[in-house]
Amino acid sequence: MPYLNLGGRRLHYCLDGVANAPVLVLSNSLGTTLALWQPQLAALSREFRVLRYDTRGHGQSELGSGAVTLAALGEEVLALLDALDIERAHFCGISMGGLIGQWLGINAPQRLHKLVLCNTAARIGNEEAWRTRAALVRSSGMAEVAAGSAGRWFSGDFTTAEPETVAGMVQQLQEVSPAGYAACCDALAEADLRAELGKVHASTLVVAGLQDGVTTPAEADFIASHIVGAQRVDLPAAHLSNIEAAKQFNAAITLFLRD
Repeated sequence: MPYLNLGGRRLHYCLDGVANAPVLVLSNSLGTTLALWQPQLAALSREFRVLRYDTRGHGQSELGSGAVTLAALGEEVLALLDALDIERAHFCGISMGGLIGQWLGINAPQRLHKLVLCNTAARIGNEEAWRTRAALVRSSGMAEVAAGSAGRWFSGDFTTAEPETVAGMVQQLQEVSPAGYAACCDALAEADLRAELGKVHASTLVVAGLQDGVTTPAEADFIASHIVGAQRVDLPAAHLSNIEAAKQFNAAITLFLRD
């Protein structure tokens, strides 16, 4: 499997699809790995060179030393693009990955073609909640967070209809490094891009889940209203819309990026 050495720590990534096609970077949510994007891989790799990676401290990407900030997570993407000699790429991020996408749109616009921000917000949650969750996993591991994840990630109907899919995602969360998860919680505790969204000039699609209680459609509206020309789409899903409404998600993303 391909790895990139970033200052002594390992970053895991996968590159799939048509060799000379436009590159599309997919950035996962907190507590998941690049496997999150499996429902997208076949559809998107027909038209794009799909670059997935495990966010720092997740999956096979090491945490390393030093504080994790939103800027550090964004710079990680830029380092990956540099290492692979990719001057510009489309970027699609979900939840925490969507915050990374917003950071890139603000701070590295020259590296982006189009930007897709899914089930995210310019400010996800609040500092106290993230600090509390970070302390919990550092002291007790991932079990308690994982136990409540299905209700945050998926609608009740989907959980009933697709129990194996939901169980697989919960298992993925259980296997995430507590230290890596907590470090990204600390990054989210400080991340607030609400005042800077107007600096994003990339052509942007904002995707929301109609049943998402973590990052609501209203928060998607806020992002779209602060990025000039942004498009909006709602999907019949909760927080992980790329899994719960995979066909609609794939169609919306492909149409936007192809346009």
